[in-house]
Parts: sequence; C-alpha cells; structure tokens
Amino acid sequence: MHGPTPLEPMDRLSEEIGGPRIWLKRDDCTGLATGGNKTRKLEFLMAEAIEQNADTVVTYGAVQSNHARQTAAACAKLGLSCHLVLSERVRWPHPSYVRQGNVQLDKLFGAHLHICPVDDVATQRARLLQRFADAGRQVFEIPAGGSSLRGALGYSQCLQELVSQCDAQGIAHDMIVHASASAGTQAGLVFGRSLLDVDCHILGINVFHPDPQTLKGRIRQLAEDMFNAWPAVTALQPLQIDVNHAYLGDGYGLPTQACIEAITMAAQLEGVLFDPVYSGKALAAMIDQINLGNFSHLNDVVLVHTGGSASLSAYVDAFEA
Repeated sequence: MHGPTPLEPMDRLSEEIGGPRIWLKRDDCTGLATGGNKTRKLEFLMAEAIEQNADTVVTYGAVQSNHARQTAAACAKLGLSCHLVLSERVRWPHPSYVRQGNVQLDKLFGAHLHICPVDDVATQRARLLQRFADAGRQVFEIPAGGSSLRGALGYSQCLQELVSQCDAQGIAHDMIVHASASAGTQAGLVFGRSLLDVDCHILGINVFHPDPQTLKGRIRQLAEDMFNAWPAVTALQPLQIDVNHAYLGDGYGLPTQACIEAITMAAQLEGVLFDPVYSGKALAAMIDQINLGNFSHLNDVVLVHTGGSASLSAYVDAFEA
C-alpha cells in the first residue's frame, strides 16, 4: 500500500458546521485500485496466500463490494486467479448497480464474478471449492471484508500510524470515527488501542447489521481471538467497543438523504469523494454528532476515510433524484 496515508484537515467543512476541527485519515489513498481500507488487510492476507502457495483466491461480498474490487486488483498484481462470490443483498433497483462502479472494475481486473442471491452463497461456495479441489488448485479463502485475525492487524497498524501522525502535528486523537460493517477494521483498531495503550475513543458507525449487538459481538470476538492467537502480546487496556446504530437508515447499501447531503457537502467544500454505502454514512454521522453538540468538548475529531468512491457511479440515480 501507499503509506503512511495522509492525515489532513477539513477546514472548510469544519467552519461550515462549527464544533471541533475535523481531520481526515485518508485511507482512500492506500493506492490499490482507487484505494480503501481493505488494502491494509490484504497486505497481511495476500502474504498468507503466497506462504501457502495458493494459485486461486476466493472471497465474498455484496455486488458492489469494495473488498472484492481491491482483492481482484491484488490478485492481478500477484498473478493469482480471483473468484468473487457476490450476493444480491442490496435492494437497489437501478440497472447501473450491476454494471458500473466496483462491478466494472472487478471485470477489468480479470476477476471471475459469481453473482447469486444471498441464500445461495453457501451452495455457490461449496460448488466452487469442490471444482477447484477436483482440478488440484491451491485455494486461499478470504472472508467477507478481509475480516480475519491477520486481516484485522492492518488496522492495529493503522492506529499506530495515526497516533504517530497526531503526535507529530499536535492533533488530539481523543475521538476516532469510522464506518463499521464486517468488524475487521474496528476489531483491529480496538485491539491496537488495548495493545498499544492508546488514550482514544473509537466510534464505529454501523452501516450493515440490523441488530447492532451482532456487530459488537463480532468485534469483541475477533479482538479477543487476536489476543488468544498471539499470547506473547499483552492487553494494556480493556477492549473498548462503541457502535452507533442511528445512521443505518433503511439498511445496508441504501443511502440515506443525510448521507447524500454529506457526500455533496464534502465534495463541494473539500474536493473529497465519499461513498454512499460506508464512508458517506460515517461522514453523515460525524456531522450530525457535531451538530448535536456531542463532540463539543473536543478540539479535534478524526474521521477514518475507508474509501469506496469507486461505487459512486453505481448510485448515480440517488444523486440525480
């Protein structure tokens, strides 16, 4: 990946809404296939695939998965065959959704797409793995979002990088906000916070789970499993898991009006693109929390931009409406 990714102020947005100074951790600039948070995870995961002499990678996500796009690009770079099992879990009725955005890029990177209903993912997976086993292929599976123990390490590393940048620039890292879905990014951050004894609050904005307790449970389980997997490391703080569920809207992949307005505001005030599935909802949440006065005690707030702008063209109808 390209790193460390920039940490830059959003001063025009900060002035527009008042409150603390907003800082953007630009993980949309990680360098792989228009960037995004999955690149940090894939650095660890693709290394594991190479260690295992894999020739084929299989991973999972929704039709417009950012993780799938970055995995396809990583496989292209390393010369591995890539198969993407993409579930039709988002009720977005416009034709652009299945032709543009990440889908177009997946195909451009040479990935094999297997698009199916959500209920058919397990069957599709079993069929693929059996086919590869019969052909003698060496398969490396990556869970949705790259959210495994090793993948999550990418965000423990990110926290260390972010704290160093804040210390060097005199920025308070008391509040770190980000979009949370498959749990790997937030688990990596909270694992890093505990391991490195960092004094900060990590706030995940739930953009995927109908029940936020499901997300909290997955984050905790993954972080605890990380400590169990590497017993030589010691927790210096208890795990701090905070998830805000107020900004999911009608469900995963369905942009809210506040999200569309936040994306437009950031584009026109800062020249920065957010996506309507992940980072845009986190941006809208942060803006609303500032407007509510919940961050009034802070001098600075850091928003981790997890990428995703490649999907914007798939949601052109949301902005035209």
